[in-house]
Formats: sequence, structure tokens, C-alpha cells
Amino acid sequence: MRHRTGLILLALAVFFAALSPLLRWYVFPSVAKIPAGQYQDMVLEAKDATLLDYGTFTERKVSKVTIVQTLKGNVEASEKIEKTAGRDIVVWDGLSYVQGPDGEMVSKIPERYIFDAHTQEPVHATGEMVDGDPIRREGLEFKWPFLTEKRDYEYFDAQARVTAPIHYKGTQDFRGVEVYYFEQTIPWTEVPFPRTMPVEGITRETVAETGTTRWYTTVRKFWVEPVTGAPVYGEEIHKEELRGGTLLGDREKVTAFAGHVKMREDYIEHTVDMVKSQRLLVLLMTSYLPWGFLGLGVLLLALALYVEARGRRPGDPESSRASAPEPVSA
Repeated sequence: MRHRTGLILLALAVFFAALSPLLRWYVFPSVAKIPAGQYQDMVLEAKDATLLDYGTFTERKVSKVTIVQTLKGNVEASEKIEKTAGRDIVVWDGLSYVQGPDGEMVSKIPERYIFDAHTQEPVHATGEMVDGDPIRREGLEFKWPFLTEKRDYEYFDAQARVTAPIHYKGTQDFRGVEVYYFEQTIPWTEVPFPRTMPVEGITRETVAETGTTRWYTTVRKFWVEPVTGAPVYGEEIHKEELRGGTLLGDREKVTAFAGHVKMREDYIEHTVDMVKSQRLLVLLMTSYLPWGFLGLGVLLLALALYVEARGRRPGDPESSRASAPEPVSA
């Protein structure tokens, strides 16, 4: 009986020991992914900002500029791309909507971001664009990969349509969550005007005819929760200028927008709470369960060896009875 119990314990020990790396290195990469139909929004504000009055083409100080960013998963588009890509794909249709203190639209820039649901690496397919311009995106955008590492990454800048390093600057505590701080600087770069302008009759093409160009620079900052790869907070020190051309008259340049853009407080609280709950799920598959199964396997192995050792101990009554000779009758 003890021999059978030892074999059962040994089999369970092998099962849980094998399940530990299987869960971490096979199940987790297969299961952990961004849902194709996910929807999220974010509101950011730049207080005491500088904004261009497109009616007079003069800069003015305003109390606040609001940026509303939305990301909507396009399930139909992702399923179509998956047929040829052979892997799980997410298509996010994004919109960055900027409005002044009076609620009037300053700009709105649509974007389509196509990426691998598991690794967050960009996938190149028809429809990839920023503001209607076809692009070939390289590097991350919006989200870091699961189990983010302490290193620099390539990050795509939608304004400049370029990819540049975003540097790991250290580990910090953000409202009770351990985060990695990343920072990226985009130097002054000429960028296209938005297709949708705030003044009727003024278009990207009519502005281009005047010879006036649009320039942009930013310092981008993200505080990323490394287990989920989700930014819990973000800031940008953002500047835009119009330069040269007949549109500005005798002025060499004029500020189109300048401000310190930060996430609104209610969205910070919501994001931190959401990331904390998702973090627990990822840790279950990457740490808690694998290490727990490994520990359970070691414990069961020790118990199996103990049971087997007791079964073979000399002087055991059960073994003595088994070795005693049977009586022989005449």
C-alpha cells in the first residue's frame, strides 16, 4: 500500500514540476494578449498654455488646452488581417482631439495602429496611417510589452512620423505601484499640417502654398507598470511653431502651441486602479502559480521519498510478516 502511495505522490510531483515552466513559458505567452475589441479613452490637459489664433495668426495665452485621446479596437479589421498574418492582431483606430478653453476644435488627428496582440510589435498592413497619410510604423506606441525590461525601447512619434529611442531612466514608486520611468526627446522637426484645420476654408494645401511650415518638438515622459506594460501616467512638454512664408507677414515664426500636457486627475486614479487589477492576473501566470507549482512538486517529491523510505525500514511489522515462512504440515 505504501509503495502505491509513494508512486502516486511521485507522479504528482513530476506533474506539478513540469507544469511550472509550461505555465510560464508556453501558456502565458499564448494567453496574455490585448483584446481585439478593447476601447479606452484618456483626457490630458495643458494649463496656462500658449495657443495660436488661426483667425488672426497671432499667439495668445489661454487658461487650458484639452486633449482627448480615444483608442477603439476594430475587430472586423483585425480578423481580416489575421487571415494572412497567421497570428493574433489588434487594430486600434485612434483619435487625438484638441480643443481650446472655449471648447472649439483646434485639431483632430485620426490614426490606425496595427500590432501583435501578444508582443505589441507593429504589424505592417493596408490601412496603417496617421491623419490619412500611409506610414510604416516601427517601434512601440501607446503600450509597452508585458514584462517590460529595464532598457531603452524604440517609440513611434505620430506627429513627426519618426521612430526614436525612449530611454529607461530608473525605477520609481507611483501611488503605491512600482513603475519604470521612460523619457524621449524629439528635437525640432518639420511636420505636416493637420488635414482638419480649425478655420473653415483653410486647408493643409492652402497653407503650403504660402510657404509657411509647421515645426514641432516634445519631451515625452511615461511611467510604465512593468508587469502589464501599461503606462499609469504620462506627460509631454510640447511645442509647435509656424515658420516663414507669407502667412506670417514680417514675422519669422509664431508659436502655434506650447504647454505642459498632463493626464487629468480622475483618469490617473482610474488607470492606476485598472493596472493594479490586471497586474495580479499577469503575476499569477508568470510568478505566483509557476513558483507555487514548483514548490508543491518539491514537497510532493520529498513526501514520496519519505513514504518509500518508511516502507523499507527494517523491523517493520508489515515487512516481517511478509518475510516469515509459511508453516509446513506433514
